[in-house]
Amino acid sequence: EIMKKMRLSIVIAMLAVVTVASAQLGLGIKGGMNMSNFYGSDVKNTNLKIGFHVGLSADYNFASNMAIQSGLYFTSKGAKSDNSVTLPVLGTIDATTTINAMYLQLPIHFAYKLDVTPDTRMVFHAGPYLAYGVAGKTTVKVEGNSDSTDTFVDGVNRFDAGLGLGVGAEFGSFLVDLGWDMGLVSLDDKADIKNQNAYLSVGYRF
Repeated sequence: EIMKKMRLSIVIAMLAVVTVASAQLGLGIKGGMNMSNFYGSDVKNTNLKIGFHVGLSADYNFASNMAIQSGLYFTSKGAKSDNSVTLPVLGTIDATTTINAMYLQLPIHFAYKLDVTPDTRMVFHAGPYLAYGVAGKTTVKVEGNSDSTDTFVDGVNRFDAGLGLGVGAEFGSFLVDLGWDMGLVSLDDKADIKNQNAYLSVGYRF
């Protein structure tokens, strides 16, 4: 009889832990537009490149208005460069280089959530991120002709890490987020070239 009561108590305790954990952990989907570029002492004449991000989001709410925000995202980074070359016979030739790199990115942000109305909260968040380059193409277009090569060739670092911050809003299960990531790891082994990326996201929490 005592063993049965102990088993029942253990089961009830386990169910309580699972219930609390489920209430604290919020999962969802999130995606949107990126505006990426490079920065660093060796970066010259680059322009922002429009891209995208999509992935799974996770919020661990350890207090009524505080959370750890994370997730796993497939995100694009890179930059564009427009250059004109003047040749003696051919004259001016327009050339455009687009560097596109795709990463799997894991952010780990601390978030403070401020209640505005019963169903609306402002969210302020900041923290580090880790990313790994999984694919990419660098395309050079000259007078309508283009040629593409792999972005992650020898000497280009696939690993990226940095800091991010943002501000957003939660409308019940829906969310909107505006943020910026600044890379701290150089992409080139022999030069100072780092990622930076601004993004606008929309999402839904289950």
